[in-house]
Amino acid sequence: MRYTSLDRISPPNCSRLHQAVKQPTQSMLAVGASSRSNDSSSYSSSSSNSPSLSTAAFFYNTPPEFSLTLDEFEENALSRLIVLRKIEEMHTRSISGTDFAKELIKTLGQYLPAGKSSGSTKEDQTSHFILRLSYCRTEELRRWFLSQEVYLFRFRMEELEREGGKNLSKFIRGAGLTFEKVEKEEKEEKRKFMGFKLSSSEFNSSTFYKIPFVHATDLIKSREVYVIAGFAYVPSSRLISIITSRFRMNLSKNLVAASNMFAEIAEDQRIGPLLRNMNKQYTGREFGAKEGEGDLNAGNVDEHAKRDMPLCMRQLHKGLKVDHKLKHWGRLQYGLFLKGAGMTMEDQLVFMQTEFGRIMSADDFRKNYAYNIKHAYGKEGKRKNYTAYNCMKIITGNGPAAGDHHGCPFKHYDETHLGNLLQSMQITGKDKEKILDLKKNTQFGLACAEHYKVTHPGGEKTMGGGGGDVSMGAMEGVGNHPNAWFAASTAYHKEKNGGASVGAGASTTTTKAPTTAPAPTSTPTPFEAKVGGGTTTTNSKMNVSISP
Repeated sequence: MRYTSLDRISPPNCSRLHQAVKQPTQSMLAVGASSRSNDSSSYSSSSSNSPSLSTAAFFYNTPPEFSLTLDEFEENALSRLIVLRKIEEMHTRSISGTDFAKELIKTLGQYLPAGKSSGSTKEDQTSHFILRLSYCRTEELRRWFLSQEVYLFRFRMEELEREGGKNLSKFIRGAGLTFEKVEKEEKEEKRKFMGFKLSSSEFNSSTFYKIPFVHATDLIKSREVYVIAGFAYVPSSRLISIITSRFRMNLSKNLVAASNMFAEIAEDQRIGPLLRNMNKQYTGREFGAKEGEGDLNAGNVDEHAKRDMPLCMRQLHKGLKVDHKLKHWGRLQYGLFLKGAGMTMEDQLVFMQTEFGRIMSADDFRKNYAYNIKHAYGKEGKRKNYTAYNCMKIITGNGPAAGDHHGCPFKHYDETHLGNLLQSMQITGKDKEKILDLKKNTQFGLACAEHYKVTHPGGEKTMGGGGGDVSMGAMEGVGNHPNAWFAASTAYHKEKNGGASVGAGASTTTTKAPTTAPAPTSTPTPFEAKVGGGTTTTNSKMNVSISP
């Protein structure tokens, strides 16, 4: 395997990059820190017997240095991204307590399994530092990454505490955290102040620490600790909050430092595209691999549009009905959605020709539009089976111009326009305000998920369980993919209606779809681009050194 040295990546910036590697206070990712193929620190992150590091590694103070392939580089990052997005999803749906722990443990076991003694693995280390660099570019990305990582860190600390106080103490020592211990005399002197939240037995068995109040703001806010002369007196049972606060502070500083190094590191053509597009990667289920999986057809699409389509697709359907045509990006977004929802190519040709036929002849439709529909289904051109656009691709893609109907209403509509649209759908009062607040805070996926909950009362509960327990499957992917919204809605209404589908029993009139496929028009076809913003990588080896 060929290894690439640091000097061959960016010769003009070598001294600065080497300096950054040696300074743990700076955050960056350097490729090829070592060109020695037989280095004892070399490590393949895909190894099934990944050795665990100490639990203190969860603080991510020390950058790992080992070799891995570009495929492993991307796979490790995506695995962690799935975990962080699962955390965000559960908090959005107000899932907490045992339900939260159970689901997160399951997700971690699948994507970021712990090593021996619940320690961090090198996959865990690699994925954290890769995402740290990828998400350091903007304030919005830094804020999202910091929030989810803090949730994950706190959960792991709580797990260590549940396993036994010794594990948490071991973490504190290993992470190099030092706290000033309150002497026995001072503890007794301040007993009535320090023990106001503890029973007598808890107070006697607790060790107290003097910690600067700026590191104990969460405890102070909830009136959990005694504060005097700028110090909070924190019992050992409350240390997790302090440790988490320290983790947040360190990670926040390192993200800002990483942003100063990003431009240089991203010059590497092998990892630059991956780092720039990581936040755009879709990690959920793909829709559209097989046509005809559902009951959506040309005869019932209008009813499905009113009942089961998310706002973006509802607007496209409405625009098609009013204008009897869709512009280029609208046809792509809506056509692939219909395919992903289960509509066959023949039904989509019939449906589109029926609408377009109100303003043009059948021959014009066949010449100018039929080819692209067949192309989307893999029947023309490269004969590739394309999948439906996910929310991230829609949000970050071309926005709508005058006469367009594509895009994401929560992203591309102003508050007045979106508010009027919600009002027309009988969404008012607090429900409307909550959706608009999420839009204002650029949480477009959460606004879409809230729209689902408002229009599907009880839809976040278990479908078919009868017990009303929270189920991750009931709204899986809602707010991340239009077809997940559609699938959840159809399942919701099927159960509500006793299993009956839309238009059950109704006859559908069909006509023979056009069969002639003329040469492609001059309109550019973006189907050749990979949906989801991913980047094709090779499996060549490289050395990676990741600094916090």
